Amino acid sequence: MHGTTLHNIERLQGEFNRLAKGKDALLTLLEEAELPETVYNSNAIENSTLTLQETEKILMHQELPPHHNQREIFEAINLGRVTEYLAEKIRKGQALTEELLLFTHKTLLSHIDDSIAGRYRQAKEFVRVGLHIAPGPSHVPALMTTAFRKYHDDRAHVLERVISFHLEFERIHPFIDGNGRVGRALMNFQLKSHGYPPVIVRNKEKQDYYRAFQAYDLGGATKELEHMLALILKESLHKRITYLRGDEIVLLSQIAKENRKYSPQSLANSAKKQAMPAFRERGRWQVGREMFGEWVKG
Repeated sequence: MHGTTLHNIERLQGEFNRLAKGKDALLTLLEEAELPETVYNSNAIENSTLTLQETEKILMHQELPPHHNQREIFEAINLGRVTEYLAEKIRKGQALTEELLLFTHKTLLSHIDDSIAGRYRQAKEFVRVGLHIAPGPSHVPALMTTAFRKYHDDRAHVLERVISFHLEFERIHPFIDGNGRVGRALMNFQLKSHGYPPVIVRNKEKQDYYRAFQAYDLGGATKELEHMLALILKESLHKRITYLRGDEIVLLSQIAKENRKYSPQSLANSAKKQAMPAFRERGRWQVGREMFGEWVKG
């Protein structure tokens, strides 16, 4: 990851850490409120037809939507349970291990396909993702051992290790099903374990996400995912800093109406590039009024 990008993230991380002291309850509320959006997007990337509103009803109100198959409903419920399980492991200081990975997968596929839940691919269980054919099942255990070893080698910056692990995990595709959702859940587990906030990989940006895997598969390139993770991590930090500061949160569209010298498109572009401290909730860009003023002056 480029040194300037790392510097900017660490600067935001420092402000986040300073403001977060004594405010664990607020941070917990933010993560609880984000859960439906996180689950919805991760499942939507895998072609679930549940909407954000339906996912929210399932997770927050235990209301089961009609006209959806049982698998999609369990996908939402189970991914919510995975998030809770990993959060508990973080509280206990649990490191990323093969045991934790396999139990995460078992939880995800519980009541969906228990015959493959919690185990790597076995003989004759091959998988293809687009044009990528994952390594044969006989190679999976050794490849995963190497991936774990490289992740725990702290000579590289932790964000670089998180990115490399995610790319390699998805290249290996150790399971018959559930690799993408498990991989994204583990990425947040890794980030939170090292003091960073969780991120949301959004379904609207899945083509960028897929291109990152294609670049890695073709030549081992990591820059595509580095760029994507940097943006969504900055967004997550901007959101939490805004809430922790107690700033007034307004829609970016409202800011555009109040500040005619900035076009809605230019503000949206700055938000997408994380050049301004904006963030999304339920797909709508927002910004702290005070933080926007600081950005204008800056």
